[in-house]
Amino acid sequence: MEAYLDNSATTRCYEEVRDIVVKTMMEDFGNPSSMHLKGVETEQYLKRSAAAIAKTMRVQEKDIYFTSGGTESNNWALYGTAMANKRRGTHIITTQIEHAAIGAPLAALEEQGFTVTRLGVQKDGCIRLEELEEAITPETILVSIMYVNNEIGTVEPIQQIGELIKKKNPNTLFHVDAIQAYGKYRIYPKRMKIDLLSASGHKIHGPKGVGFLYIGDKVKINPMILGGGQQKGMRSGTDNVPGVAGLGVAAELMYSHLDENLEQMRKAKHQLLSGLSELEDVVIHGQSEEEGAPYIVNASFLGIRSEVLLHTLEDRGIFVSAGSACSSHKRAGSATLTAIGCSRPEMESSVRFSFAETTTEEEIAYTLQVLREVIPALRKYTRR
Repeated sequence: MEAYLDNSATTRCYEEVRDIVVKTMMEDFGNPSSMHLKGVETEQYLKRSAAAIAKTMRVQEKDIYFTSGGTESNNWALYGTAMANKRRGTHIITTQIEHAAIGAPLAALEEQGFTVTRLGVQKDGCIRLEELEEAITPETILVSIMYVNNEIGTVEPIQQIGELIKKKNPNTLFHVDAIQAYGKYRIYPKRMKIDLLSASGHKIHGPKGVGFLYIGDKVKINPMILGGGQQKGMRSGTDNVPGVAGLGVAAELMYSHLDENLEQMRKAKHQLLSGLSELEDVVIHGQSEEEGAPYIVNASFLGIRSEVLLHTLEDRGIFVSAGSACSSHKRAGSATLTAIGCSRPEMESSVRFSFAETTTEEEIAYTLQVLREVIPALRKYTRR
């Protein structure tokens, strides 16, 4: 049996996504910048996807800009707003548990003279609102905080954060990395005071290599990619029509079945947590079962290195992650687990399980069965 429990790394495309990607590669393959009929027909896919995504967030389709994925969206949100607003201030606020696609560009901005405040988090991964309020100054041009943490599934109080920011400094922009949240939560930027929002296609059963950045109509931001003037001159380059078309279909499907999807993932999480509670020396990280994202479980199996357990499970057809897939090849300890106060043994033995609505009860039961079989042997071997 095979159990794919690494959906926070990537998801399998919907069949409908596959079909429209093939159609736009083999039939409606025109360049949307071309003025002839083939180009005009192809351009409609871009418009339909923008409209579909905008509808899910109750925003205008003109505020949706397509990118190559979450990393580009995050980089653009940070660099673009920092450079466009640096005369007004050079202070940016983020947290200690952001994805590297936030951390790395902010480190680069620091080298260019910007000041970055990295808020600490509590044991469950949540920021303290009072610390955020204290950190905001007249010089603060941007706050960037992720919606759902990609490693431990902590859900930040985004609407409260947005309201707090605007109350303290109405000119401060609020960027949300929603790469692990879009398609799984109802997100309304206008209501939640979000100015910029990043999302990625392959986290919601769409294609890899495509995403979007929502940019509020009053946001001052510079383009990062210059050239032929596509997307109103804000993001040049030949449009990725197959990717964008697939992303639009994926977004529609995710939100048309959102409640059912979430219920299925909640069942998978409850089943796994119930089984893990029966095992010795297992530590669960993040928020409670009810508070955290219903599709991520991060657990430390003390006494077993995460890579050893990962490959042992892989040999039996179970696929999980040793931390974030984007950074699991790095030797440094997880910044997220460090920030929430995990011990070295907990960090070295941490494994992430992540679900989709396609995750079955049989997959979870099989995973628990295998864990019960292999953990005693692995611990015995490690202690030797």
